[in-house]
Amino acid sequence: MPTRSSAPQRRSTRTEKNAGRRATWGSLSREQVIEVALENVRGGRLETMTIRSLAADLGVAPMSLYRHIRSKDDLLDEVAEVLLKHAWRPPSRGKTWRNWIVEAANDLRQLLVDESCVLYVYLRHPVVTSTAIERMEAMIEVLRSAGLTPAKSRDAYAAIHTYTVGFAALEASRAGWHSDSNDELASQLAGFATAKQFDRGLVYLLDGIAAGL
Repeated sequence: MPTRSSAPQRRSTRTEKNAGRRATWGSLSREQVIEVALENVRGGRLETMTIRSLAADLGVAPMSLYRHIRSKDDLLDEVAEVLLKHAWRPPSRGKTWRNWIVEAANDLRQLLVDESCVLYVYLRHPVVTSTAIERMEAMIEVLRSAGLTPAKSRDAYAAIHTYTVGFAALEASRAGWHSDSNDELASQLAGFATAKQFDRGLVYLLDGIAAGL
């Protein structure tokens, strides 16, 4: 009769990597799940991350995660909030209202281009997390202090916000693109999705807002 080898069985690399982070019974928290999801996102594994893979990372059964999150999209909302919170730093109030708005808009554009998770969330639904609301209210207040009425301040914010998110989506989708030919027109059109072009378009938008003061 064949006997089982007494030699120790080597654990998988994934198991070894996460053995030290296994959650003990009843100790798993929503914060732990978000932290591991953030590690996956920052590691470029947004597309491949699943509830099952997260559970394996945490050393728990997949159903355990559903006590803390509703779905992968719910979890990505939380990850996006963490990233936005780290990126959102209100510009100095010593700036002119235009410079303040330009800096705030560029900060969000850069975050959306750099972090595919945040861009995914912003394109999927209106973001109403605490940091997103704080940012929106700060921008509206700056526009009001410039002389716009409350209603026009909200309209101006909406125009700036949608322009920023839409531009970032185009810029992110064109990242790494290069023409395989000497098509001059294609190269010119590629320039429409650059940070410099974003600033140019924002100038036109702010000029229109300033005209309403």
